Amino acid sequence: MSDTKAASPLSVAPEETPGHGLLVGKKAIITAAAGTGIGFSTARRVLLEGGDVLVSDFHERRLGETVEKLKAEFPGQQVESIICDVSSTEQVDALFVGAAEKLGRIDIVVNNAGLGGETPVVDMTDDQWDRVLDITLNSTFRSTRAALRYFKSVPHGGVLVNNASVLGWRAQHSQAHYAAAKAGVMALTRCSAIEAAEYGVRINAVSPSIARHAFLAKVTSEELLDQLASGEAYGRAAEVWEIATVIAMLASDYSTYMTGEIVSVSSQRA
Repeated sequence: MSDTKAASPLSVAPEETPGHGLLVGKKAIITAAAGTGIGFSTARRVLLEGGDVLVSDFHERRLGETVEKLKAEFPGQQVESIICDVSSTEQVDALFVGAAEKLGRIDIVVNNAGLGGETPVVDMTDDQWDRVLDITLNSTFRSTRAALRYFKSVPHGGVLVNNASVLGWRAQHSQAHYAAAKAGVMALTRCSAIEAAEYGVRINAVSPSIARHAFLAKVTSEELLDQLASGEAYGRAAEVWEIATVIAMLASDYSTYMTGEIVSVSSQRA
C-alpha cells in the first residue's frame, strides 16, 4: 500500500466568489490595508459586497496606490484613506475621528495590523519581542478601545473583526512573539466582546493558517511557506480573498448572534 497522499480536488484554488450584497450601505475601516495582503483584499471585498471603505496604513505611497486601484475598480462607491501608525494611540484615535467625518458614520472595523518574524526565543531581543507585541496585539487594543468609544457615543451599533492566527493555538519554531501576540488578540476579542454587547457591538476574529501574498514572501522563507502549505488539508495555502470572504460574513447580518468567537480559516484548529 502506498503512503503517498493523494492530491485533493481542492488543491487548486477556485475562482474568487462574486459579491452578494452582504454589506450594502455599510461603512468600514480597514487597518494595514495597503499592499497585497489580507487588508487590501478585505477592503476590496467590502466594496464587492456593496459597502464603502476607508483604508488605513502607515506607508503613504502604498496607501495612495491602494486607493487608486480601488477607486478605478469601484468608481461608484466611496473609497477614503487616512495615514495611521497603529503603534501611536494619538494616530489611532485620530483615525476614528477622521473616518467618522469622511464616511459619515462607522459600521465595521477590521483590525488587520500585525507584524511577524522568525527568531528563536534564545536569540530574541527585548526590542524584537516588544515590537511584534506592540504592532500585533497592542494596536488591536488601541483600535478596539477607540471603536468602542465611538460606538458608545452614537445611536447605532457595529461590528469589529480582528485578524488573529492559528499560531494563537499552534506551536511553531521561532514564532513565540507572534504566537503570543495572536493568542492575546484572541483573548482580547473574547473579553471585549462581552463588554461591547451593551453598545450593540459584536466582536469576532478570524484565525487564518497561511495565506500567501507578496509581503509575506518578503518576511518568510519560501521553504517554510511551502512546508506550511503542504501540511494543510488541501495541500495549498489560502488565497487572501478566501480570508476576506469570511471577514465579510462576520461583518454582515449573516452572523448577528455571533460574538467573542474565533473562526479558524484553515484545515485544522491545532
